[in-house]
Amino acid sequence: MTPQTKYKRILLKLSGEALMGNDAFGINRETIMQIVGQVKEIVELGVQVGIVIGGGNIFRGVSTQADNMDRATADYMGMMATVMNALALKDAFESAGVKARVQSALPMQQIAETYARPKAIQYLKEGKVVIFAGGTGNPFFTTDTAASLRGAEMNCDVMLKATNVDGVYTADPKKDPSAVRYETITFDEALSKRLKVMDATAFALCRERQLNIVVFGIAKEGALKRVVCGENEGTLVHC
Repeated sequence: MTPQTKYKRILLKLSGEALMGNDAFGINRETIMQIVGQVKEIVELGVQVGIVIGGGNIFRGVSTQADNMDRATADYMGMMATVMNALALKDAFESAGVKARVQSALPMQQIAETYARPKAIQYLKEGKVVIFAGGTGNPFFTTDTAASLRGAEMNCDVMLKATNVDGVYTADPKKDPSAVRYETITFDEALSKRLKVMDATAFALCRERQLNIVVFGIAKEGALKRVVCGENEGTLVHC
């Protein structure tokens, strides 16, 4: 029997670091195929999937390597890194038998479609995975903000933030072994407790648009499927 899904259309936010696996940088093929396998599971359940990918595995615009660079220049380099990751993801999806499209906020017509909301929504309805690259197309904004923006534009039911931690905790679980994971927490509670769910601009947009966020660990096998089926996986940040 096919499990009942809680969400029909999702925006999955992946950091560039999520593609590195145990490598120091770049793209780990085994890791990327593990992520693709999890997405394929939910696509086969009828869930429509948009993805925003970061570029931190290749270049991070605010990293120490970019300290002496003009910030806008560094951010544009980071945006181009997201396009490279998006193309790698698309190739991995197609090798797994999943139809995918890349839309870039930075025009790169030879390798990716330029972002167009109506076309992206059409692709989602057709069951294709849409990978949004190039951030917002503007410097000074993070890929968290790009994910919030695309999630709102695509009328997604929820934004899923995939991290290397399996939810939002009372403290950093790597530093404090007594830290406890929240199963659910409101936007206002997260603000009052100063929990860093995502950057302030992205968080404010999700709150304003009433776009709930689930923070979960993408490395756990089957975690994505459990989230979309409404199981107790990760932390739900809600209105």
